[in-house]
Amino acid sequence: MADETTRNRTNNESNFSIGHVLMRLVGTAIVLAITAFFTPGFRITNLWSLIVASIVITAIDYLIERFTGIDASPFGRGVVGFIVSVAIIFFTRYIVSGFDVTLWGAIIGSVVIGIINALTPGRAL
Repeated sequence: MADETTRNRTNNESNFSIGHVLMRLVGTAIVLAITAFFTPGFRITNLWSLIVASIVITAIDYLIERFTGIDASPFGRGVVGFIVSVAIIFFTRYIVSGFDVTLWGAIIGSVVIGIINALTPGRAL
């Protein structure tokens, strides 16, 4: 029983490798760009804002998932994952200049991100 717990913990920790985080960063940037294009109230003014917002969102998502175990994707944990996703997107606007999103934009954007994540293999945000 203890060996199984240790094995599961090791498998969960291996999910947080540098390569995994970099793939999530690139995936987040692509999904954010698509979301900003299709979502009213969600605007990214330039490439640098997109890159910085991707880094910030990936870092916040990583920390939340690492310390709480909550999958912060819109469809990752149902309502909780959706609310966490909206909060991450909305509060990123206070950290990154050029990343402008309204509360409704964050809500709609979270739905768009969830749809994109559902249609693509792997997890981006």
